[in-house]
Amino acid sequence: MLFSAIMALSQNAELLSDFWLSQFLGRLHPMLVHFPIALLVFAAFLELHTLKNFHQPLRKAIGLLVTFGVLSAVISAIFGLLLATNEATSGSTLDIHKFLGFGSAVFGIFLLFFSKNAIEKGDSRSIRTYRAFLFLTSIGVGFAGHFGASLTHGEDYLTEVLPGNSETSAPPSLTIDLATFSSEISPDQEIQLVTNVRSVFAHNCYKCHSGAKIEGELRLDEKEFVFAGGESGPILEPGNPEKSELIRRISLSKNHKDVMPEKGNLLSKDEIRLLTLWVEKGAPWPDGVEQQSVYRVAALAPRKPELPTPKSGLQNPIDLWVNQYFEENQLSWGEQIDERTFIRRAYLDIIGLLPSPEDLKALEGDSRPNKRSILIQSLLERKDDYTQHWLTFWNDALRNDYTGTGYITKGRYAITDWLYTSIRENKPYDQFVKELLNPDEKSKGFIEGIRWRGTVNASQRTEMQAAQNVGQVILGLNLKCASCHDSFISDWKLEESYAFANIFADTTLEVSRCEKPTGVMAKTEILWEELGEIDSLAPKAEKLRQLSEQLVQPANGRMYRTIVNRVWKQLMGRGIVEPVDEMDNEPWSQDLLDWLAVDFVENGYDLKRLVYQITTSRIYQTQVIKVASPDQLLGENFKFQGVIQRRITAEQFADAVGKIAAPLFDSVEVKFRPYELIPEARPNLSYTRASLVANNEFLKALGRPNREIVSTSRDSQASLLQALELSNGEKLNKALAKGGEKWAEAYSNPEEFTGQIYQNAFLRKPNSKELELAKKTFGAKAEPDEIQDFLWAIFLSPEFQLIY
Repeated sequence: MLFSAIMALSQNAELLSDFWLSQFLGRLHPMLVHFPIALLVFAAFLELHTLKNFHQPLRKAIGLLVTFGVLSAVISAIFGLLLATNEATSGSTLDIHKFLGFGSAVFGIFLLFFSKNAIEKGDSRSIRTYRAFLFLTSIGVGFAGHFGASLTHGEDYLTEVLPGNSETSAPPSLTIDLATFSSEISPDQEIQLVTNVRSVFAHNCYKCHSGAKIEGELRLDEKEFVFAGGESGPILEPGNPEKSELIRRISLSKNHKDVMPEKGNLLSKDEIRLLTLWVEKGAPWPDGVEQQSVYRVAALAPRKPELPTPKSGLQNPIDLWVNQYFEENQLSWGEQIDERTFIRRAYLDIIGLLPSPEDLKALEGDSRPNKRSILIQSLLERKDDYTQHWLTFWNDALRNDYTGTGYITKGRYAITDWLYTSIRENKPYDQFVKELLNPDEKSKGFIEGIRWRGTVNASQRTEMQAAQNVGQVILGLNLKCASCHDSFISDWKLEESYAFANIFADTTLEVSRCEKPTGVMAKTEILWEELGEIDSLAPKAEKLRQLSEQLVQPANGRMYRTIVNRVWKQLMGRGIVEPVDEMDNEPWSQDLLDWLAVDFVENGYDLKRLVYQITTSRIYQTQVIKVASPDQLLGENFKFQGVIQRRITAEQFADAVGKIAAPLFDSVEVKFRPYELIPEARPNLSYTRASLVANNEFLKALGRPNREIVSTSRDSQASLLQALELSNGEKLNKALAKGGEKWAEAYSNPEEFTGQIYQNAFLRKPNSKELELAKKTFGAKAEPDEIQDFLWAIFLSPEFQLIY
């Protein structure tokens, strides 16, 4: 009913589209629209402070905010409709913005009535009704504002600056040499030319001229729309760039009123030359060219390149490939790290724990030439230490958690028992994936997804979650955009996402485009036809069995490139391909990636062997590379030189504090006890590993994700929240206080306990300056609170918090 009313208003508004006053009022919409957002959201915030006592002095202020908020919401909705009509903008994003805007305005009108009713009657029912409408209206204007911002700045305006979101950065538009197109062009050259033209359109024009948003009645995402033109007629005249409106507009200066793109960066000179050449050649667009990708598409099939010629001192195949890369890029090898640095790095990377001073002493006293390889093998054989460290990695990726969330009711299935046993047994990765895709009761949680309370959008139904998560985690593929509409960041189509999701469905899914059912029923297909077919008439269990068999076959080189790339990043700090969920991106070494993937398959899909192979390489054992910003790791000019310096994770920090000071978590917070599942896994540590603890504010502040969505990378940058938690957080302060008492009881001599703490935290003795400072600070005898402050300084030091 509301949608029909909006459509009726839209039709009436068109009658005023040429009237100057309606145009003027419409352009006031961006200014007015901020008022209802600020006023109503602030009113809802103040209302929270009156939950225990409705009749507070704040009531008058809230009433004024609500009144003016609703009034501005109604005016903003009307002016917004005028703006949309006069600016000739359309598309699904605008439709959603209209619906939410007018819906919020209507809710606001009801809100005024219920507000007055609540004040006059004062009974609990009228107050609850009023508050419900206040919070719903506040949420509505907030979401309406979000979609309005998407119209103005693009759908990725907020997310494109976040670390790891480089999928919004388009690959280079030109993949051809324009000079070779000067004479008559062949059919193959026509395809190359229009493929590059589509790339320019996709990277520069789709935000305003595609299915999601259509300004000036112009779409550039399909052939028929490009040649149809917009509200002003055709935008190009084939063979005559001088008379083509498209070429005129992209060639204008930045401040010209007709320049395109109107927002963002102008086209480069090469891109303008490309479009001009295309029009000059008659604007060829052969049938079927849409099947030609405008983005880089990685090969699916496996490939095992021949190893480079062996070099003196380089025995690990990884080092041969790295050396070849160094020679091609005129880079030199870094210095080898000493035993102290190596053992700390290996312990943290393989089992997540700090080594003891005795561990270092044993390594330094070992005279065997392969002692580092022996140490790594011994760490891999510590089954439960290894498992409890890598459990964090897989919990993040498979969004497995020990508790549900506040948004679901029995909507999540834990896979912890299955996952712990699989890691501990070093289950071959192909079998690991098969059991995730064709699960039993213990492993079904990943593809079952989260069943959210209430109605959710089509792209978050459980079948689509399964398609997205399998694509992301197992295949390094982003299907989220293509779950709502045809992707603007790849060539994946909505129908292909639904066909893949249909494998996980009990019944045939109906395709919904931007939340609107299309009436088209989805096919049932794997994303790559080369991997085989799925019986669309089979029950869900049989479809999953077929998927599990076909997806893990060695012919699926993408799956195995994805996992070796993930493990490489976990140990080296930066993937061979970045981001690790975008495996179509260019690797810094295609040969190394391909070789590692095939070698992984040929050697039994053995994850521990892969960890051993990487950590025993010379390149793993070189000095770290420091970067000023994570953005440098994602830049097109990135050059691989070695291990990237990283911060320890939330779990590693908690475990290290537990060892040196006191445990951060008590038995109540332990949600998974592996020794109840596997008796011999009973921990021999004096504290509980953080990986076994349910998520809490301390771990989340230090970087653990909430695990309601797949998380395959953690931000290693420090944040204000982390600083506050480490400075004033209750958990750390309690552990420090207990640690201060423990060390005060154990050692009366400050010099002695200072040396012991340095040995345990840093694997070294304090230098003369550090020891002298400790003597001045503590005097003849240190008090527990003084040791507590000393431990805090130790734990916050870069030497403690970095894997160097």
